[in-house]
Amino acid sequence: MSGAPQLSLAPLDAAAAPVTRRPGQSGVPAHVAIIMDGNRRWAQARGLPVPLGHKAGAEAVRRTIEACIREGIGWLTLYAFSSENWLRPAEEVRALTGLLRLYLRAEVATLAKEGIRLRVIGDRSRFGEETVREIARAEAQTAHGTKLNLTVALSYGGRAEIVSAARAIAEAARDGRLDPAGLDEAGFGRWLFTDGMPDPDLIIRTSGEQRLSNFLLWQAAYAEFVFQEVLWPDYGAEALADAIREFGRRERRYGARTG
Repeated sequence: MSGAPQLSLAPLDAAAAPVTRRPGQSGVPAHVAIIMDGNRRWAQARGLPVPLGHKAGAEAVRRTIEACIREGIGWLTLYAFSSENWLRPAEEVRALTGLLRLYLRAEVATLAKEGIRLRVIGDRSRFGEETVREIARAEAQTAHGTKLNLTVALSYGGRAEIVSAARAIAEAARDGRLDPAGLDEAGFGRWLFTDGMPDPDLIIRTSGEQRLSNFLLWQAAYAEFVFQEVLWPDYGAEALADAIREFGRRERRYGARTG
C-alpha cells in the first residue's frame, strides 16, 4: 500500500543474543502465544495516526522475536489480525494489510538467514491472490528454519477454525475417509490450522485486557495466562522475562489433583 509504514528487520547479533535457557529449563515455556494489544491506544495517547501505532507494534515484534531466541523459546505465535479486525475502519485495514505485504517482501530473507521458520494460520484467502502468493513464498523460503518457529495468526478466529475442522471431518466421514467412532482429541487436532504444532504453554495478552478474543480456543485448554499492562508497541525483552518468571511460579496440573 502506498504510504504504508516501513519495517526494518536487522540481522540478529549472535554475540549479543545468546540462548540463555532451554525450553523446559527453569520454568521456560516451549511455546508462547501473544495477543498483541494496544497499538491504537499507544498512537492515540501520543496524538499520532493509528498506522504509526501499528508500525511501532511491528518493531515490538522484532524485539520479542529476539527475546524469545535469547530465552530459548522454540515456538512463538502472534495474534496479528483477527477475523473481526476486518470490521475496523477501511483506512486502518489498508495500513495493516499494506504493512503485512511490505514485511513479506522485504524481511523474509532475513528470517530465513537467521533460522526462523514462518507459518501463517487463518483464512488467508481474504487478503487477495497477491498476498496469498507472498505468504506461500515466505513459508517456503523459511521452511528449514530451526532457531524459532514463528507463527502469525492472520484473519484468524478460534471459533471459525473449529467449525472449519468439524466441517472437514464431516465431509471425510461422509466420503468414507474417516470413521467417526475412532476420532479422539488428538485426531481432531490434526484438522486444525495448528496441526503439527505444540499447544501453547503460556498465553500473554498486553494492554491490560483480560480475555482471549477468539484466539486459540481449542489449543488454550491447559495454557497458563499472563495479562500485562504494557501496550504492545512498548513490549520487549523485559516484559517477556516478567511473563516467563510468572509462568515459572505456576504449578501446572493439567486437571490432575495433587497434595
